[in-house]
Amino acid sequence: MDSCGRISTWLRISSPTFTSPTRRNFEEYRRRVPAVIAAYGGRYLARGGTIEEFETGANPHRVVVLEFPDMGQLKAFYNSPEYRPLIALRQRSARSSLFAVEGV
Repeated sequence: MDSCGRISTWLRISSPTFTSPTRRNFEEYRRRVPAVIAAYGGRYLARGGTIEEFETGANPHRVVVLEFPDMGQLKAFYNSPEYRPLIALRQRSARSSLFAVEGV
């Protein structure tokens, strides 16, 4: 952890195809989640964009990297009443994995 206590959270969505209704769910998630992230002190470091794989294995199709002031804020965001319904929406839309890493 650096002197500012920065935390980065990676969200990897690994589903390459969306059905029409699933795609709509994901678009709704993408529209609603930025305000919740910001309300808990988070900010986007990367979202979307070109992904180039250097070693075989993960093969993500979409990557989002968020930064929060500390692990407490990240957990407050994830467990918040505002984010709970968005988790369900994201899970209906795509297969994903989330993990937090304390670091610079």
